Order: sequence, then C-alpha cells, then structure tokens
Amino acid sequence: MRKLLIASEDEVLRGEITDIYFDRTVEILKKKGLEELKVRMEVHLYGLPRGYNWAVFAGVEEVIKMLEGVNINLYSLPEGTLFTEVEPLMLIEGKYINFAKYETAILGILRHASSIASKAARIKKLAGEKQVLFFGLRAIHPVIAPMVDRAAFIGGCDAVSGSFNEKYFSITPRGTMPHALMIAFGDNIEAWKAYDEVMPKEVPRIILADTFEDERTEALKAVKLLGDKLDGIRLDTPSSRRGNFKKIINEVRWTLSLNGYRNVKIIASGGIDESNILELKEVVDAFGVGTSIAFPPSIDLSMDIVEKEVGGKWVAITKRGKWPGAKQIFRCKPLEDEIVPWRERPTKLSCEDPKPLLVKYLENGRLVRPLPLPNEIRQYVLDQLSEVEIEPIH
Repeated sequence: MRKLLIASEDEVLRGEITDIYFDRTVEILKKKGLEELKVRMEVHLYGLPRGYNWAVFAGVEEVIKMLEGVNINLYSLPEGTLFTEVEPLMLIEGKYINFAKYETAILGILRHASSIASKAARIKKLAGEKQVLFFGLRAIHPVIAPMVDRAAFIGGCDAVSGSFNEKYFSITPRGTMPHALMIAFGDNIEAWKAYDEVMPKEVPRIILADTFEDERTEALKAVKLLGDKLDGIRLDTPSSRRGNFKKIINEVRWTLSLNGYRNVKIIASGGIDESNILELKEVVDAFGVGTSIAFPPSIDLSMDIVEKEVGGKWVAITKRGKWPGAKQIFRCKPLEDEIVPWRERPTKLSCEDPKPLLVKYLENGRLVRPLPLPNEIRQYVLDQLSEVEIEPIH
C-alpha cells in the first residue's frame, strides 16, 4: 500500500497515467485495423484567463523527456515563449496509437507548468526591478514541488525556496525564516541571535519582524541587535492585524531611516497578488509570493488532431470550433506574429526575416535539439516581458 497517493515516474513514462477513454480508443483502432493511422496533433489555446492577453509556454522539457524513445516527430515553441490565443504551441506527428495514451499527461504537464509560469511572469512584470521570491511550496502537494519551483523560476521569479533546487536545477534556494523559529525560542532576540550565529555568512540576514510585537518595535530590535549585518526585514503581518499594510510599511521605513538604517531592505509577504504588487512596489524592496503563483488561473490548453494521412497525403481535418490543418507561427517580436499553414511563409509581417517558432525537438523519438537550462529560459522570458504590456487584475 502506497503511503502517498502519487503515480510513479515509470507509470507516467509507460503511459499508464491516462484517461480510460484513450486506452479504449487504442483498443478499438487496433481491432478495426487502424494501427497505421498517422496524424498530426496540435496543442493550442482558444481562450486565455480573464484579464490575460498572453501566457508563457512551460513544461516543454518534461513532455520531450517523457516522449523520448516513442516513434514520433515533435515540434514545439521553445520553452518560455510568450503566446496568445489560437496559436499552435506543439505539434506531434506519427502513428496515433503510438502516443494517444500520453495525451492526458502531455496536457497535464503543459497546462500546469504554463499556468504557474504565466502567473509568475505577470507578477514579475508588475514588480519591475523589485525582486520576487516564490514561497508557494506549502500550497501544493510535495511531490510536484520541483516542477512548481522550476515553473515559477523560469516564469521570472528571482528566487525560489525549495531546498532541493541546487540538486535538481543548480539554482541556489533562498528564504528567510519561519515564525516557528521565534516561537521555538520564545524570544525574538534570542532567535535572531541564534540565526546569526548558526547560518553561514553568505546567507543574508533577513529578519522576520512581526511575530510577537508591533512591526516597528521588532524592526528596531533587529537593527539594534545586528547593526550593519542586517540585510533586511520581512513583514508577513496576518490579515487580522494588518489594517493598512502600506501605512505599516511606511511607518517601519520611516523609523529605520530615522535611526540611521536607510539601507535595510523591506520584504512584504502574506497573500500578495497583482493588486498588492502595484500598491506596495514603491515602498518595499522585494515581495514574497506564494499561493497566487502556486494556484494561478488555468491556462486551458487542449490537444486536437488537425491533419491525418490519407493515401500518402496529409489532409486537414479537426473537430468544429478549431482551425483545421497543421500550422506554423512566424514572429518579428513578442506577440507580433502571423499564423500560416505548415510549410508556408508569412506574407503580412513587417520585419525582413521573421522567425518560425515551432522547431523540431524529436525525430522518430530521438532528441535532435539541446534543451536550455532554467536560467537561460528565465532570461528568455524576461527579454520578452520587456516588450509586452500587461493589464493588472484587481
């Protein structure tokens, strides 16, 4: 009996984590002599969440690694590409029975990772030069923590907190301290002193300053204890005590400056979402964001057959409500795109050499293109964010 209700990696890779109707479809096709049916299936989006005008494509590496060795060709937008409605994001070509059972997992990976990365990108775009630290692991099942941290990071977060990230992605995890530390000692100063004595010098001295007393009082105690060693304070004031959070932060900032500590950074956390970013970005140095990124609006990707091979030729076909035929996207700059039939060239774009976005990653199941590192994907996202606009959701 499993202690955790989770699928194993092997079960996913074997295609066993699927909806029963895909197993039944494969069985029917085999019994009716359609094992050789070749199709082109497209991943796309026909409706963004309310208030979104773009999203970030994420989860590509996991899908590629899951399908590596399966006899298919796979084309995809590079991971981290910004996209909008109707645009094709991934194209899988091959015998349908070879990959039908993977549709559930493909969409689950891409939808979940893209939803998190898109929300992280929105938060980072609104925060601008202010740092965004992702503290959302306590909001999700622990077995998907690496995926969630990676998606938040490539979406634009400046840091993630999972202690495993060095091992998985060569990303140094960052965090401050929990209220449990102060409560365990029963005294703020003793807890902060212990933190300073035990933690190596490279760990920033960022003190959580709202456990037992007024934020201003605890902040002053912290600077008197640590002096110039203090890098910052984090304010995680609960909603029942918060009142006007911006006024509390301004009061703390004024008091620190009055006592000669103008350079101490202030990090705001606790229920931070887009409206809070806009309200507080001028008075804080960084944000700790958790649930709003970990539980974002869903990027509802779908996967449909858009062509099938008939008599050695590709024939455009799909269900109603979708655009038939395999498609390519050409881009001049982020979201200045033209969708064209597969293998055709754009005719409406203004730049001289528009870039085709869907590129081949798997040929007959073999990886033919290197996969970028998380740091490279994150920079790719940030470069695109600098060229697009965002309308914040209040």
